[in-house]
Amino acid sequence: MADLSVTFAGIRSPNPFWLASGPPTNTAYQAHRAFEAGWGGIVWKTIGDPTPNVASRYSALRLGTKRMVGFNNIELISDRSPETNFRELTEVKERWPDRALVASLMADTREHWHELIRRGEDSGVDGFELNFGCPHGMCERGMGSAVGQNPDVAEKITNWVMEVARKPVIVKLTPNITDIVQAARAAKRGGANAISLINTIRSITQVNLDSFVPEPYVDGASTHGGYCGPAVKPIALNMVQNCAQDTDLGLPISGIGGISDWRDAAEFIALGATTIQVCTAVMHHGFRIVEDMIEGLGTYLDGKSMKSPQVLVGRAVSSLRKWEDLNLNFKRVAHIDHEICIGCNLCHIACEDGAHQCIDLLDPESTGIGYGPGRMKGKAVPVVREDDCVGCNLCSLVCPVDNCISMVEMSSNPTPMSWSQYQYLLSKGAIAPIPPHP
Repeated sequence: MADLSVTFAGIRSPNPFWLASGPPTNTAYQAHRAFEAGWGGIVWKTIGDPTPNVASRYSALRLGTKRMVGFNNIELISDRSPETNFRELTEVKERWPDRALVASLMADTREHWHELIRRGEDSGVDGFELNFGCPHGMCERGMGSAVGQNPDVAEKITNWVMEVARKPVIVKLTPNITDIVQAARAAKRGGANAISLINTIRSITQVNLDSFVPEPYVDGASTHGGYCGPAVKPIALNMVQNCAQDTDLGLPISGIGGISDWRDAAEFIALGATTIQVCTAVMHHGFRIVEDMIEGLGTYLDGKSMKSPQVLVGRAVSSLRKWEDLNLNFKRVAHIDHEICIGCNLCHIACEDGAHQCIDLLDPESTGIGYGPGRMKGKAVPVVREDDCVGCNLCSLVCPVDNCISMVEMSSNPTPMSWSQYQYLLSKGAIAPIPPHP
């Protein structure tokens, strides 16, 4: 099996699976349970001036029967004293010397940052994560995302930390920003050794239509929270890739956002992350999900003849390009496997109402398709008009039968041509305009 051990900004870990700073990393008791389950690292719940919390604190977005597709929280940083937190950090590190233990910190002055860093160094942690991303509660006090949204301030505070830090420093970035790369560059200018992203997204998940108060409910009122869970994964992947692709950055990345299984983790790694951090999935399913993550990633790497996760890091980064650099001459069309088609006709409805009207419902006898095992006699079957199919993929996405609709590459103009090339050749009179779609 592949060796899953990694080194991230000088911090060694037996595997890339870390717990993100949050409710599952609040106490030594939880840390012991997590490490017993197999987690390679822990980022402790953010330490600062103890902050009281409200009740309730969480809400969630459901999708059909699936719970917690998206998760919203208004919980703040640790409500326990720094003394207690640093004492327990020492206890955990002494018991688990081979695991990565990172202290997440948040402060409001240079002197306070220095104090927390020194106390963290004394506790024996392997590194620090600076919380520049909390989108509620702390930002109103000039901390959290209020820092992360201002690159100049983020750079200054990172520089304060680097004045005294001897252990690696990770800056945790907020997604509540126009260009996360600018924030990442600010962290580098401040001297950070690595970045982690994303923190939670400002959100309201639902409104109670009887009380007209959004959730979570706090004595007749609510507030915006931080959104996380599987629903934020696409946003997180995009931002991780943005940072990994930036040639001026060059900092190791810890990926966070909607990671629930080994496949999610592998995708983050392929887009540039060295370690991944998990929180919501543990709150939903418990610490032992890491067992399947470790086994799944190891099996995947073995199947790809990759000796370690490091071989996978960034493998997909270069495939992301600007739209104007994509090949206009590439053509794919939908192909329906009528042997397993169940005749639900969702593909026809989606194409007819939401796409390009290129799937017809035809009599199976007249088309020669016949009746498959899942279709009733006399029921029409969906047939793709390939000449009109634009390859949008919608039908394959709505089809409830795995592998029933596939996207097949068609022979076309063998010479690639991007939009940028097309515009240049058109301006020179070298080609005729591409006719519009009828």
